[in-house]
Amino acid sequence: MRFDGGMVDAVAALAYGGPESLGIIEVPHRDPRPGEVVVAVRAAALNPWDAKQAAGAAGTDPAKLPLRLGVEAAGVIVAVGADDDGAAPLGADGLPLAVGDEVLGTGLRGAQAAELTAPGDRLLHKPAGAGWADAAGLLLTGTTAAHGLHAVALAEGETLLVHGGSGGVGRLVVQLARRGGARVLATASEGHHDDLRRLGAEPIVYGEGLEQRVRELAPHGVDAAFDCVGTEEALAVSLAVLADPARLVTIANAGPVMAAGGQAIGAAPGADAGTAVRNAARVDLVRALGEGALEVEIAATFPLARAREAYELLATGHAGGKVVLEV
Repeated sequence: MRFDGGMVDAVAALAYGGPESLGIIEVPHRDPRPGEVVVAVRAAALNPWDAKQAAGAAGTDPAKLPLRLGVEAAGVIVAVGADDDGAAPLGADGLPLAVGDEVLGTGLRGAQAAELTAPGDRLLHKPAGAGWADAAGLLLTGTTAAHGLHAVALAEGETLLVHGGSGGVGRLVVQLARRGGARVLATASEGHHDDLRRLGAEPIVYGEGLEQRVRELAPHGVDAAFDCVGTEEALAVSLAVLADPARLVTIANAGPVMAAGGQAIGAAPGADAGTAVRNAARVDLVRALGEGALEVEIAATFPLARAREAYELLATGHAGGKVVLEV
């Protein structure tokens, strides 16, 4: 099926640098090939890696400019690329994709745009009751959380220490660990403690004396630790309260944590990308979102045209949740 689109607005880095280097460009609509679909984007989430990529963390080849940004989006399918037999592509949830389906996905190159042509197997059907911003912001942080919990083999009844429990990944770590029957201690500033209690965690203020505060709640130590902040404090306290350093996982301090016997996940050198684990987690995450068993904290939404302002908020490091562009 052909969708007669014209030019499409997309967020891009016009030069390598900070938010001031970003702009909206027009790119041509592309019809879907077999196995692909065209999605009219309703919401696209920002992630720290987007800003790092725009700043040149993946290289500063001028030939790649303007560099389109974003990997997470949710929207409505407006065109489908059928195969030679006329069969529609299947989504990552194993269900056929059709025009009019509401979908979400991650691993979508250039997702911060009004329209996106993408492989069908990177998309899942959006639960009817989920909001567009929540759907767009679920999968990258959610699969990261699920991957880390898999890495430390957290089991029902065990105690997990989360460093940075109020961040985008941290809040989903808390929720997934609690769903699995674990006890969760989570560090955060006091302003986030009520929210963490609501999610089922026992909040702790970070900073001097953290080890003592952890031991007051868990005198015999904890079973596993998930570092979302990458500080020296997070590493030192985790090693002090863990019996086995291998049950420490980080997304923010790969080298020192691995040198201490812990694990690192993500894109850092030597870290485990965990592609298979993350892919396998997607269906359960979407189902839980639809059932109201998971929530995504949305810090702010901006129209696509104000992407630079959205990135300025992201750059503060204190957004307090996902920053999302709405189309």
